[in-house]
Amino acid sequence: MLAKRIIPCLDIKDGATVKGINFLGLQNVGDPVELGRKYASEGADELVYLDISATLEGRKTFARLVERIAERIDIPFTVGGGISTLEDAAALLRAGADKVTVNSAAVRNPSLVDGIASKYGSQFVVVAIDAARRDGRWCVTTHGGSRDSGRELFHWAREAAERGAGEILFTSMDHDGTKNGYPCDVFAELCDMLTVPVIASGGAGTAAHIAEVLTAGKADAALAASIFHYNEIPIPELKRYLAEKGIPVRL
Repeated sequence: MLAKRIIPCLDIKDGATVKGINFLGLQNVGDPVELGRKYASEGADELVYLDISATLEGRKTFARLVERIAERIDIPFTVGGGISTLEDAAALLRAGADKVTVNSAAVRNPSLVDGIASKYGSQFVVVAIDAARRDGRWCVTTHGGSRDSGRELFHWAREAAERGAGEILFTSMDHDGTKNGYPCDVFAELCDMLTVPVIASGGAGTAAHIAEVLTAGKADAALAASIFHYNEIPIPELKRYLAEKGIPVRL
């Protein structure tokens, strides 16, 4: 069995790492490069950097920050935020990102996924899906969770994978930042349906939550922010806990 991955997520706004609940009430939690170095030294398998205001405010993720990250960090990292064209993705990959993640722009223009996958390969493109449960249906949202796209989670995830997404990063907007756990039944259904890896995001508060989404939720990786940013669960401690539970991780 492949090792499960632990992925700290660094939400970026105006060049700083921030964290809030449901993308609101944001607080500055540190320099993105230095935090990334810290997590890499502690055993993080990968990092994800998301410019959470780029799409909403019509800006692009700054390639210069990506260059700084690539110069200082020696584990794979994914960058997203404001990527709306093949040229945007190309600039970030040239700057040193290992993968790019697309969200709102891919919902609006699904052929963007095909384009990146065709040019660079599926392993370079992650489709991030933010969804919220409304009237018994998981609705895909865009622009930092502020707009309902009209798409449904499972249909869009399947289409994204068929178009060439190498991974799906699903965030439950109902759980993001709450530390109340992941919706494991939804992740299990998603993982059973797809043939590409699924990264679980939104709701980690304890090591047990992460163990649950990697087992009952069948996720290939767990992404979290608050518990790492506030040093509530150090990565080495988390990985030891997972290993003790029989979950394969890289120690």
